[in-house]
Amino acid sequence: MSIFIVFIAIVLLILLISWAKINTFLAFMVVCILAGLFLQLPLNSIITSIEKGMGDMLGSLVIIIVLGAMLGKQVAASGAAQQIAQSLVQAFGKKHITWALTLTGFVVGIPLFYGVGFVLMVPLIFSITYRYQLPAVATGLPLLAALSVTHGFLPPHPSPSALVALFHANMGLTLFYGLIIAIPTVIIAGPVFSSSLKKIISTPLPAFQIQLIDSTKLPSVFISFLVPVIPVILIGLATLIQSFNTANSWQFQLSGFIGNPSIALLIALAAATFYLKTPKIESISSTMNRYAEAAKDVVMILLIIGGAGSLKEILTHSGVSNQIANILEGTSIPPLVLGWLIAALIRLCVGSSTVAGLTTAGILLPYITTQGINPNFMVLSIGAGSLFFSHVNDPGFWMFKEYFNVSIKETFKAWTVMESIVSVLGLIGVLILNSMFN
Repeated sequence: MSIFIVFIAIVLLILLISWAKINTFLAFMVVCILAGLFLQLPLNSIITSIEKGMGDMLGSLVIIIVLGAMLGKQVAASGAAQQIAQSLVQAFGKKHITWALTLTGFVVGIPLFYGVGFVLMVPLIFSITYRYQLPAVATGLPLLAALSVTHGFLPPHPSPSALVALFHANMGLTLFYGLIIAIPTVIIAGPVFSSSLKKIISTPLPAFQIQLIDSTKLPSVFISFLVPVIPVILIGLATLIQSFNTANSWQFQLSGFIGNPSIALLIALAAATFYLKTPKIESISSTMNRYAEAAKDVVMILLIIGGAGSLKEILTHSGVSNQIANILEGTSIPPLVLGWLIAALIRLCVGSSTVAGLTTAGILLPYITTQGINPNFMVLSIGAGSLFFSHVNDPGFWMFKEYFNVSIKETFKAWTVMESIVSVLGLIGVLILNSMFN
């Protein structure tokens, strides 16, 4: 009976978000309360579980997500992203512009949240394709594929970071494995796949064009490239140093401190504040106001993540998570494939990759713990599944359609197929690495 209640709760969550159009955070709260009642938790325990689950989930993520939003905002406002794109296009030449844009999306996608990256980079795509008379969809899709991969696979993005915290995975190793998987995935889903889309005619609407910053006022090429990847460098170096030193050595402890995602992002934000200047001379208070706006932009993301943590705690406290784990132990589906499959199904129903990933984690957490599965690979598997088959219930689907001004059929042909390729290749990459390192 308890398993049936959980099934109904997940269905209700999907219906509230996709059909009733209820705010995702409010939908989580309603489902948490109803699930707690039907699972016969004491009334005071329901509230305690909701608060505990939200606190446990957000405790390690608020700093990472807020600092990441601030960093991304400064990278955008200063023109660093524009500098990266222009520099790479000049370096690669007209013949290889798609590869230049792919690399741009990868570098810019590390600090920028997906929605921000999309809105920022698409007008740059339009300006480049207009200048060189290139097909917008075939040229620009590789950049969007890179943004999608960094969003789904790589910390410090919200969903991968939350999954790392839930599964007690290693942030550095998850990032390392994620990068290994991301590179071939981006190449195949980006430049290789987009070469088949050259016949799609796209005439971007004037409303989605932006005024580009004068090239003479952009930050230097070196600083533009360096600042966005500072967190990746510090986290990666910390993981490398710790692998060669004992836990009580000063090298281990210092690298662990500097390579902590929160500290790494804080260092990157400090560098962005002082070295990524906006074209218009502004006071430090103006920069701080921009950071305050960035924090506001991610409030709903934080609430959704907190809501998912509350549902996880309700399932754990009621004991139903252990029942689910016992049932799954008898299945013949490999755990990593199972994580991908559940996330993909929820993604199909809800549209949100973040909701799909975190809901799957709440369902599978006890099962994963008892199976001795490498948590780093499970983070990546669920992250890949949460990107599968974006369609009409995903805001990203409509953003692509409207910005590129193409038909729904062409959006499915380009955007949906690209997201599905990213998802499937992500799973394949996880399975290959798991066979090599386990």
